[in-house]
Amino acid sequence: MSFSIESLPPSLAKIVQRFQRATDQKRRYEQLIWYGTKLNPLSEEDKVPENKVPGCVSQVFITAALDDGKVTYSGDSDSQLTKGLVGLLVEGLNGLTPAEIIQLTPDFIQETGLNVSLTPSRANGFYNIFKTMQKKALETGSNN
Repeated sequence: MSFSIESLPPSLAKIVQRFQRATDQKRRYEQLIWYGTKLNPLSEEDKVPENKVPGCVSQVFITAALDDGKVTYSGDSDSQLTKGLVGLLVEGLNGLTPAEIIQLTPDFIQETGLNVSLTPSRANGFYNIFKTMQKKALETGSNN
């Protein structure tokens, strides 16, 4: 199946389009770091093993809550670029239903152009963060 930006939720489509307009890798990295700066600080109480993303070289933590049927994420990382990936995903996935999040595939990262400049460990980290967010969406959806 070929990828279609129209198949993405509007918030994620907007992010992909923003990265597509970036003319070079340096701009994309700057944009990625900007997403990291938009994250609200994660409390120390949330930096616990059950919120830690497995398989990441960096320390990455994700929390999820269900509010009125929509998932709200928070996250943090000790690496600037990884924190940017977390910020990008938080911005793109917040406000979606668990079902919408679970239906997504991580292929959209290729449309941003970031995949070509991410090291293999960061690309792997991105997929682990994405999968953790899906798992947490599923857990929040089944807790109600």
